[in-house]
This record gives sequence, structure tokens and C-alpha cells, in this order.
Amino acid sequence: MDPADLISKKDLLLQAGISYGQLYRWKRKGLIPEDWFVRRSTFTGQETFFPREKMLARVERILSMKDEDHSLDDIAEAVSPMPLPDTFTRADVEARSAASFSALDLFAEAHPGITEYRFQELLAVAAADELLRSGDAGTDEARAVMATLEAGWVVAEKTSMDLVLLRKMGVSTALLVSSATELVVESGARVVARVSLPSVIEGLKTRLRKPEGE
Repeated sequence: MDPADLISKKDLLLQAGISYGQLYRWKRKGLIPEDWFVRRSTFTGQETFFPREKMLARVERILSMKDEDHSLDDIAEAVSPMPLPDTFTRADVEARSAASFSALDLFAEAHPGITEYRFQELLAVAAADELLRSGDAGTDEARAVMATLEAGWVVAEKTSMDLVLLRKMGVSTALLVSSATELVVESGARVVARVSLPSVIEGLKTRLRKPEGE
């Protein structure tokens, strides 16, 4: 793994505002996978590092669930790597509140007759849904977001990416960039939204694993 994609334990604790004890309690509970603890040699000896984007997204998820008074056991179940089915029906998605009716309808407009959704298609729907709910995107922009994510799934699946929505003089553009990239845009253009795809993926998986109706 590229060192630029790692974060040291010391930097993680500082950036996330968590303690050493919390980190290792989460590890014992299975909230942090064992293989995310990467030992590397440094000039001061052996140090522990983590995959930066995955770890920061996971810590953010754990802390947000703790704020909602979920127990560590509940959180461990929510973030567990239990495999998901290959496809989902619309009824599956609606029963688990994984996406809104309006976002699913927009996707269906571009895919007439669709009866089952792959995870990458639901990711496109979920990301667009997030922007629609926040008011950052209109209907046409949501369609562009979905198309961009469908086209870029192969890259987004393997690399930590952000979805960026730009707007200039009323014209919008959706693009995918590495999460570590500092974005510089031309004069007159504005970054309307920047969405962390690892966070969207984590949230979508959690909702899809919920029992129906919860």
C-alpha cells in the first residue's frame, strides 16, 4: 500500500479525537478489522498505520452511531463484513429505506423495465438521493450524478473516491476524484457538493443489511 494512503495511529487519534483505549476496545469488539492494523518500520522503530480513508470513514460511522446511543454490539453488527446479495428488488430497497421513491424513479427513467438492482446501481441512486435531500442538486443534476457513478464504478470500487458536483453559470458537472485530491477549479466555477463515496457505501450497506421495515 502506498504510504500516502496510510494514516499513523498517532495522527488518527489526534484527527478523530479518540483515545488509545477507545481504538483498541473497538478492535476487540470487531468494529475495526484486524488487517487494517498495518505495522511499518519507521526511523523510530515499528509503528502502526491504517488505510486512511477506510479508517476515517469507519471512525466517523462509529462515532455517529454512538451519538445515537447505539451499543458497541449494535455498531459491530452494522459494520460487519457480512456479504450482501448480488441483486436487490425495488421492494427490498424500499423496505429497508435504502433510497427514496423519487431517486429510484429517476434511475428507472434511465433504465426502463429494471426489476433488480446491483449494489453499484444502488450506490448511484443513494449518492444522488443524498444530494437531492440536501437540496444541493436538482433533478437533472441527480441524473448526471447517477450516470457518472455508473460509469465510474470500477474505479470507485477499488480506490477511495469523492463525488464532486460543480456548477458554473448555471451549468453543472459531476465528476469523481481521489479522496486525497485537493480540488482547484477555474474562476467562476463553484463546488456545490463533495461527497465521500466510502461513507455513502458504508451507510448503504448498513441500511441494506437491516431487517425489513426497521
